[in-house]
Amino acid sequence: MNAPLHADTLRRPIPAACLDALRALFGERFSIAQAVREHHGHDESPYPDVLPDAVVFALSTEEVAAFARICNEYRVPVVPYGAGSSLEGHLLPVQGGITLDLSRMNAVLALNAEDFTVTVQAGVTRKQLNEEIRDTGLFFPVDPGADASLGGMAATRASGTNAVRYGTMRENVVSLTVVTADGRVVRTARRAPKSSAGYDLTRIFVGSEGTLGIITEVTVKLYPQPEAVSAAVCNFPSLGDAVDSVIEIMQMGIPVARVEFMDEHAVRSVNLHSKLALRETPLLVFEFHGSAAGVQEHAQAVQAIVREHGAMDFDWAERPEDRSRLWAARHNAYFAGLQLRPGCRASTTDVCVPISALADCVRETAQDLAGAPFPFTIVGHVGDGNFHVLMLLDPDSAEEWQASERINHALVRRAIAADGTCTGEHGVGLHKMQFLEEEHGADALALMRSLKHAFDPNNILNPGKIFHW
Repeated sequence: MNAPLHADTLRRPIPAACLDALRALFGERFSIAQAVREHHGHDESPYPDVLPDAVVFALSTEEVAAFARICNEYRVPVVPYGAGSSLEGHLLPVQGGITLDLSRMNAVLALNAEDFTVTVQAGVTRKQLNEEIRDTGLFFPVDPGADASLGGMAATRASGTNAVRYGTMRENVVSLTVVTADGRVVRTARRAPKSSAGYDLTRIFVGSEGTLGIITEVTVKLYPQPEAVSAAVCNFPSLGDAVDSVIEIMQMGIPVARVEFMDEHAVRSVNLHSKLALRETPLLVFEFHGSAAGVQEHAQAVQAIVREHGAMDFDWAERPEDRSRLWAARHNAYFAGLQLRPGCRASTTDVCVPISALADCVRETAQDLAGAPFPFTIVGHVGDGNFHVLMLLDPDSAEEWQASERINHALVRRAIAADGTCTGEHGVGLHKMQFLEEEHGADALALMRSLKHAFDPNNILNPGKIFHW
């Protein structure tokens, strides 16, 4: 049972003249092959595959601008595509149209190490960027579990395990180059550390999920690689004890670089997938960055706090290879979870709440899940109040889908009631559309819709996402 698509999914006919113009512009990089369309017609969401009418592979901002002008002229929907790792149906062409694949736009354009910035094309992935700048002594810290493209990460306002110390894409994008719906090329800001000049266009496009413009270049902040890094795993007798300890750590202002939570089901899946031997109880994974003395001091302070909350142990991952293996396992927790139920369809959801509300939100969600008719895992970037639920559903069971949605709705409404948000990092896409008005109010939603109408009057940019036209 795939998740049902909402009503705003009427496919638009594509004039032959539009396809001919795109074929002439892109040559062999224009494709209507079934296999290519199928590859671009699904993501990691629970929704059924939706194939585009054609796929175009762009190489430059100028090509993207020419592409946009043609599609806008013929009122043809455009869906930007990066690495295909979205979780909420962002890249599904629910109204048909052309998928614009930006993965071949993968050049690092300008490294300004002395200014701690780098400018890349939208198709550069986070792992590729860090590999290319490794010798500079700098790194880019935003690390969603998938090896996502930076253009896609900006479009979804992505986050990750390092966000508690280094922030999300919202804090780390300096400037964007964006192609508008009618094919104009806009640079949203300069590289100055701050500016008071005009509206903050960068923040408007960050998190817009391809509905306001097509991001083709991204300038992001870089950070010095820390002098010392230390990681540790800490098990707890209960989920609540683990979360309570994180709340106290954050309220004490101890500068942890990462603090990740896994429930016992997630630990079991990670052990099986990554061949680890972690104790299968709720656990926290910590990482500390800084000077050798600072790392030791912060780790000792954290140890004292977790012991007060019933921590069973505090096992260090001292060697770089041990840390890498541990964090690779955490980043692969989604795929590890899928192996708990082979052949399943995964429905994922995430929320973010003020840190003071986190413990109650996690506990009540775990209680809801205890009676679920399907396996599940809970993981979270709990240092910033964000956690995720992975529900592993029988694809032939409508009852399981309905049960998962009841749990999702209860979780989201619990988060909103705590002055939190329906999604901390996955984005809205298709799955969270129904919650935006509840979170923001009708007037704010109307203002967002006015922006969409102003930026994209013909509704060609990723239509049917975030809210109804």
